[in-house]
Amino acid sequence: MLTRAVAFYRDKVKDKVDWKLLIFLLLFLNVKLAIKIPVIILFSLWQFNFKFGFRFKDSRLPLFYPLIIVIVLVDWVIYQGYLSSHYNILLLTGIGFWLLCILAMHQIKLAVDNNPAEIVHQTITIFFVINALVSVLTLAVIILKTHTINPYTFQGEYQKYFINTGDYIRGIAFDTSITNSTLNAFGVIYFLTRKNAVMLLVCMAILLLTASNFINVVLLPILLLLFVFKTDRYQKSLVVVCLVFLVVFMAKISPQNNEYATQTLIHLFKKDKPVHIAAVPVNLMANWRITDRPDNTLTPEERKQKIATLYLDSVGRILDSIRESKRPKYIKNVYLANGGRIAITQPNLNDDYYQYKKETPVELFQLIGFIKSHKTALPMSGSGEYTYSMPGKAVGFLQTLSFFRAHLGKILTGTGMGNFSSKLAYRAVGSGFAGGYPSAYDYINHDFLVNHLDLYLYFYSKQTSFHSISNSTYSVYDQLLAEYGVLGLVLFIIFYLGFFAKHYQKLTYGLPILFLMLAVLLTDYWFEQLSVLVFFELLLLLNIKENQTVKPILQ
Repeated sequence: MLTRAVAFYRDKVKDKVDWKLLIFLLLFLNVKLAIKIPVIILFSLWQFNFKFGFRFKDSRLPLFYPLIIVIVLVDWVIYQGYLSSHYNILLLTGIGFWLLCILAMHQIKLAVDNNPAEIVHQTITIFFVINALVSVLTLAVIILKTHTINPYTFQGEYQKYFINTGDYIRGIAFDTSITNSTLNAFGVIYFLTRKNAVMLLVCMAILLLTASNFINVVLLPILLLLFVFKTDRYQKSLVVVCLVFLVVFMAKISPQNNEYATQTLIHLFKKDKPVHIAAVPVNLMANWRITDRPDNTLTPEERKQKIATLYLDSVGRILDSIRESKRPKYIKNVYLANGGRIAITQPNLNDDYYQYKKETPVELFQLIGFIKSHKTALPMSGSGEYTYSMPGKAVGFLQTLSFFRAHLGKILTGTGMGNFSSKLAYRAVGSGFAGGYPSAYDYINHDFLVNHLDLYLYFYSKQTSFHSISNSTYSVYDQLLAEYGVLGLVLFIIFYLGFFAKHYQKLTYGLPILFLMLAVLLTDYWFEQLSVLVFFELLLLLNIKENQTVKPILQ
């Protein structure tokens, strides 16, 4: 009897969900390439359908993908990249990323074509449920670790969480929090259009937990436009609830994040004098506590001093623990106030434990070491003379424009893949800036070194408050213009954006998601990230399919 019941419900769920698509999304969106590549190979062999359908008229997939590879090969010939074995490895790696984009979208397209729209909708809903559970579980772990109900206001552990708490809410992709926030922003628009109130509020809650100011700022006007032009009374009430969620989160749960967002916006539009930030001195380690410095940077005398300091610190901790253990647990943090009243001590937020660490984090050692070894070639990070008056992202775009003013001959097809602005360029440096890369084939183009890499090192070798989207050089638009030229940018507009935009009359949730994606493309190299764009393509392809009009058959 029990077996029959299990089989019944299994078959019932099986008929409503495309498990193959769900598993593909859960695994392929994972941040690790070591997972993405085997998954796409396995699914490609499983279905064994390589009919991509590329053509100039009514192409099945965006023609942008093969055309961008053509530009890669043209640049390879023009700039004689074939003369460098290291660049040849980079070229094959970069083409591999574009092929992964094609294969991933092909799998998405097959799932949309081979399933009724409602099954794909159910699959997407389950994906968001799983992502929400992972996100909430992550938050629960942080709450248990910090012993506070609201880690967004917890300043202990040297402000490890506090304003940075959202960075740890990465969802099922285990990628950066902006990936999770973008996916949930898609979900907010998607479920709003479909009038699924429960899932809409779930996605809005997870979006807020990621504390992504950029996505919040971009999503807000889209929701207001939907409120005015594209929603009925029920949907308008849902939009109002979402806005209330946003206000409560910014005002009560994470007020310091609200202040940070305000200061960022002020900095974006202010016209004050440029701000000078001293570049990272190459002898920065000399300013660290001696106990934090690696042994290989110390003199023999300093090593003795480090041993003695560590010994004295350990003795002090033991004595403190002995004194503390003599107090009963029930009177810890308790003292007698004036008049004999019993009071509980409050943490002193001025203590070091509640402030940012003054020492440079270990993860920045490699950046500082790279700056030291390339100091003469880095005009910004290698010296203390640079002054900035605008966010790093804007400076990055200006670098690209300035480069083309000096090299007009490269403006049509760009500098070549991996030579100026891409995750591949950072990866090929071989210092772990953007993932692993075979050290035997490290490659750094000089134009990349003195422009975007220098700018990245300037901001990201400093304290974490400078490690923001506004200072990141990452951007799809910058990548396309810099490495593929005006031609690459035009191909993207016509053969990628145009592939979806030509169906604008069929798009319901797809059109606002398209506008959201246009803004998100400013924040990262999303084609190489192989996550957000894959889900974007799924939603757009599904929206196009479900709203296709069937032409009447002429009698």
